Amino acid sequence: MDPIKMAAVLKKKIIFLDLPPETLLNLSELAAEFGVSRTPVKEALIALYAEGWVLRHGPHFMVSPLTLERIREITELRVLIEIQANIWAMERMTPDIWAELMEFKKELQHMDEKTEHRELVEMDLRFHRILYRATRNTNMAEMLERMLNHYLRFRLSVPRSIERNGFYTKMMEIITAMELKDHARLREATYKHISESVNEIMGLL
Repeated sequence: MDPIKMAAVLKKKIIFLDLPPETLLNLSELAAEFGVSRTPVKEALIALYAEGWVLRHGPHFMVSPLTLERIREITELRVLIEIQANIWAMERMTPDIWAELMEFKKELQHMDEKTEHRELVEMDLRFHRILYRATRNTNMAEMLERMLNHYLRFRLSVPRSIERNGFYTKMMEIITAMELKDHARLREATYKHISESVNEIMGLL
């Protein structure tokens, strides 16, 4: 397995807390797990370090901790960038991405109380990925997805499950605004989606 694929596997484990915050990462153990030498593992960890997923801890690497300061910084950037991203997504939506969004809307409408916390987080990630691709701006999409992935780790770390009705309502408000081509409503819905979610996290961490 090459370093890029290893970094992707480790990132997913970090996001979904299979590798909890402040876990020390042993190069030899990871090399054995992936069936490679230590060198490509170190390259993968350096890539994760550049994105803030791991920190240097002496001669080792450690999964980055969760802090309120971190979520505050991420939120400030998301509010600034994601509102504009959603406007572009609405304006630049291609028919195939629009069809994907409408299919997602149907799934959202069939969500019930049996939907697990982790599944809701994965749905949130899917929803935003659809919108990020619709911007047709690769650099913006990559930047936003990186921030969202960090943010989702916080969502999974809270001791209480996501409130499903609020989760459904916030997403539907964004979709409805896009269907109506309503810029003001979309700005408001995007801001509300981000701010209410982060307030929930900061109140529980």
